Amino acid sequence: MRIGAWAFFVILLAVALPAASAVDLPKSPFTYIWGTAYHVMPETHTDESGYASLCEGLNGKIYVGTAAYGRNAYLVEFDPLTALQRIVIDTNKLCGLTAGGYAAQAKIHTRNDVGPSGMLYVGSKQGYPLGPNDTAPYPGGYVMTYDPNTGKAANLGMPYPTEGVIDTVADEARGLIYVVTCENQHWMLYSMKDKTYRELGPILAPYATTKIDAKGRAHVITKDFKLATYDPATDKVQVRPIYYGKELWQPRTNLPIPNWSLASDKRTAYLSLLDDPTLLQFDLLDDNKDVKPVDCGKMIEGKGPDFRSGLAIAPDGRVYALICVKNDTGFGATMALYHLLRYDPKTKTHEDLGIPALKNPDFFAWKGADGKPLPWSHGYYTLPDGTQTPLYNQALIVTADNTLYATFLYPFTLFRIDAFKTEAK
Repeated sequence: MRIGAWAFFVILLAVALPAASAVDLPKSPFTYIWGTAYHVMPETHTDESGYASLCEGLNGKIYVGTAAYGRNAYLVEFDPLTALQRIVIDTNKLCGLTAGGYAAQAKIHTRNDVGPSGMLYVGSKQGYPLGPNDTAPYPGGYVMTYDPNTGKAANLGMPYPTEGVIDTVADEARGLIYVVTCENQHWMLYSMKDKTYRELGPILAPYATTKIDAKGRAHVITKDFKLATYDPATDKVQVRPIYYGKELWQPRTNLPIPNWSLASDKRTAYLSLLDDPTLLQFDLLDDNKDVKPVDCGKMIEGKGPDFRSGLAIAPDGRVYALICVKNDTGFGATMALYHLLRYDPKTKTHEDLGIPALKNPDFFAWKGADGKPLPWSHGYYTLPDGTQTPLYNQALIVTADNTLYATFLYPFTLFRIDAFKTEAK
């Protein structure tokens, strides 16, 4: 069949237009790491908010803690196979509470420890006063557990009156749970046998977390940036100085908040500060009187680094982080962007894997019936090529199959990255 001259011209135009459009689009200087977003159950949070509370259970499901200011705090279970979510801890219901305002248990902020049994260990903490008349005192936070095997949650009580709970780590073999409180960072020890709490001693760094080594000893960073080690075999705490090169380690930053994670060997710990992307490697089995971490270099260069997610260690030992730095590329008006970073201990190399990019923008409504942006929906930025990238990170984990999950705010998003997922054998 012959094609007329006009029809032939239309076909040529149709083929040429997409190519021309593609050429006209601004070219991004970034590599994109595409992720699928899920809106965390909106009834479990206010202000589209949550914090560091994120983990994978031994059952392969993902658990997210939420913040409902002035009201309550929840632990939400996400099933990766069905994308369904459900509440597994309702703090008020579990602990028999009714207080609102500043007296409420407004957040689950702990990093969600998972014991060898599969039990999850979390804690609740305070939020913020909701106005000048919100003057009721905060009573203190609770340590709670959830057992995916039985579907039952339990309240283990209040470690320290008036203080929230920022960290919970269980040593199930010895029947112990280590707890860090906030805002004054008391280091507490819970006996599963006696069901009692006691204080171990040193005051800790802000948002401190406990790491348990292969010998069963517990380690934390103290307020004056020393390493405190508790040995349950002797029931004693030893505090040792940390040296950075030849100098005592005294971080000279505005936000000296340590983020550290323990490798699967339960010996190697990696640490970076909230506003310093230098990666330090600790040997927790080294018993020398002076602690001398190895400087692994900066995970990223750039101005104004902001690192809140915590270091996530993959099954293969590589270390991941999401760190925000100033966007000085001129591509887009936003001042700063998050980069997904990776450190390989075997090759001692750092990689900038790219900028998180939203694969499914329709996961959230964004605008109301009046056409105006919904409240607390300002957390994604559209780059000149139309790609949407999240701006407010809170947590990052790597699962057993090397899937990455992060949480972002505004809206409160569980963000799944499949780029590095390993297929089951």
